[in-house]
Amino acid sequence: MPSTDGPSTGEWAIAVEPVAELAPLGVTAFTTTRQAGSFGLASSEPVQEVMDRWTGLLAHCRRGGAEALASAGQVHGAAVAVHASGWHGWLRGRDLDGHGTAARGVALAVTVADCTPVFLAHPAGPVAMLHAGWRGTAAGILGEGLAVLRAQGAPSDEVLMHCGPAICGACYEVGPEVLEAVTGRPAQRKGYLDVRAVLAEQATRAGLRSVSISGWCTRCHNDRFFSHRAGDAGRQLGVIWRAG
Repeated sequence: MPSTDGPSTGEWAIAVEPVAELAPLGVTAFTTTRQAGSFGLASSEPVQEVMDRWTGLLAHCRRGGAEALASAGQVHGAAVAVHASGWHGWLRGRDLDGHGTAARGVALAVTVADCTPVFLAHPAGPVAMLHAGWRGTAAGILGEGLAVLRAQGAPSDEVLMHCGPAICGACYEVGPEVLEAVTGRPAQRKGYLDVRAVLAEQATRAGLRSVSISGWCTRCHNDRFFSHRAGDAGRQLGVIWRAG
């Protein structure tokens, strides 16, 4: 009978892009790569193959000290759920683009493919995981995520933020309506938008003093990551947790 534990620890180590900036806090955080396979639940892939990857992810989380995994169907909005402790397994919510928790042993995941996986962590324990495309960024999902952490006792000026692999500004041409919505400045024609730079600006205005941005672009490095703009149906995950 095939193993339900998914890839081994060593295999997972080469199938993800870790967030080294958060490791000193005792936080496990990473973005999966093509090597881990697609985690999108709305693709034409055989259901069993996709579900096996999620089962493997849950097993990997357990090996790393997280018995619970929270995810959701995403809608490019700004809703962020708060998760308590005391449960196990995989929770799949609806109409959410972010998760936050002060509980140890609860992993948080969002699905991305050009949108930005935003990792937030506080030294005292609370963490959050956000899915920030241009719509979510314009809707203020970062502010919602920071508000969740503040309610958990994590002041924004003490929060560390990392923007993971996403489409870079040089690859992301958008219409004037998108530029206006995200930047708040008038635009008359198409232009290029760096969503991660906008998120970093928002973070600075919110008082964050530690912001880092991945050097990986999902479009430029399409051999390593899925990219919607490149025509991929696949989706990678941004995942974060603090071991219980």
